[in-house]
Amino acid sequence: MDYTELAAGFVEKLGGTGNIIEAKNCMTRLRITVKDPSAVDDDAISAMKDVKMLIHDEPTYVQIVLGPGKARDVMEALREQMSTQAKNNGSLLAKGRAATGKTVGGLRVIADIFTPMIPAMIAAGIAGGLAKLIDVGVAHNILSDGTVIQVIQLIFTLISDGFLAYLTIFTGINSAIQFGLNPILGGVIGGASIDGAVNKIAELLGWYDQSQPANSILSSGAGGIIGVILGVWVLAKVEQWIHKRMPASLDMTFTGLLALMVVMPLYVLVIMPLSGLLATGIASVISAVVDSGNVLVTGLAGFLLATLFLPIVLLGLHRGLMPIYALQIEETGATALFPAVAMAGAGQVGAAIALYIKARRVNNQKMKRVIAGAIPAGVLGIGEPLIYGVTLPLGKPFITAGLGAGFGGAWIMMRHVMTDAYAPSGILGVTITLPDKMVDYLIGFLISIVMGAIITWFFIPDTALTDPKG
Repeated sequence: MDYTELAAGFVEKLGGTGNIIEAKNCMTRLRITVKDPSAVDDDAISAMKDVKMLIHDEPTYVQIVLGPGKARDVMEALREQMSTQAKNNGSLLAKGRAATGKTVGGLRVIADIFTPMIPAMIAAGIAGGLAKLIDVGVAHNILSDGTVIQVIQLIFTLISDGFLAYLTIFTGINSAIQFGLNPILGGVIGGASIDGAVNKIAELLGWYDQSQPANSILSSGAGGIIGVILGVWVLAKVEQWIHKRMPASLDMTFTGLLALMVVMPLYVLVIMPLSGLLATGIASVISAVVDSGNVLVTGLAGFLLATLFLPIVLLGLHRGLMPIYALQIEETGATALFPAVAMAGAGQVGAAIALYIKARRVNNQKMKRVIAGAIPAGVLGIGEPLIYGVTLPLGKPFITAGLGAGFGGAWIMMRHVMTDAYAPSGILGVTITLPDKMVDYLIGFLISIVMGAIITWFFIPDTALTDPKG
């Protein structure tokens, strides 16, 4: 079967790349979502030599049945066809997730792994914070320890633990999607990393320290999500190698099994211990800075973290820092990095407030509307509207916002403010802050806003806000 030729035929008969919104495959069929169903030539697709069946029972959803072992290879060729053509005609696919080809590397891949988890991260963070606040309220006799309060707290706990307790599994699934592997196989790696059988293997090998499990060479959860990502990447490579050599009739049954049998021992005995060692080392370095008795060291670290975070957000790489937050939480129970970088959004809010006043002075109605609409999102930790709608287009305010945020970041680090999760940010970040540091978090947030406003006010002239059309 000539997969490239077949894929080209599908693209043409589906109405071209401009008509394809999403393209996926399962074991036996292609699953295509199209924009205009009338552009799909059902009869021509059904008549193609290698097509066993066409299912088009929903207007915008097309299923092309090819048989076991073939759909995946055709899908790879189809994506290549669509990606190439999308660059030339600006199709919907070029803007969608299906067009990426999953070939980019580094922090951007990690960012793509975690971005789909953001809604759940925010929900888990807020719910966990609310459960924690109920504890504080009960301890100080503000709330009664009755049945209703306990049930409410447990519901919040379920929302939080429902995500955080199985983060490695979700990471494995999303990593598999990025590396071109069946998502559930990635989930197997994530699930295995936290299974109790890991401890039993470690005990048999003499790698498990019963008295201090954290000091073990190997233990359940070792390496955390960093190890999971590495394990899934290796599994993807091995599975693809086996797939290319496996007869099509046996591919569905044996490819995944053989890949897991090869990779699982390597993952448990090599990747988990080494990534665990790496995670411990990184956490130790971070802790050394955070716990430094030198105020200048911690303050400078916080200033740089908050100031440089906006450019990282601009590049879309900020989600790539999540494994670092996670490993610090795994090692110490909380992270000092996240609350520091969370000040970046507050610096933007401050800059936007100064720019709003200046826009009002020069009667730039358009900029006033943009800023007014973006500030509430910024306060809640969603910085993109302010970045792309206000500070970045104006240029220098993007820099002054970061500098203002740096002062809040310095305060956060000097006061040893820590969070036990890494979402949400903005003003809502106080819900995930350790109880004795909530006030310090809010002070840091306010410092970032004030300094962002002051620096922007003095370094950005009113003329920068003059509307050329006004």
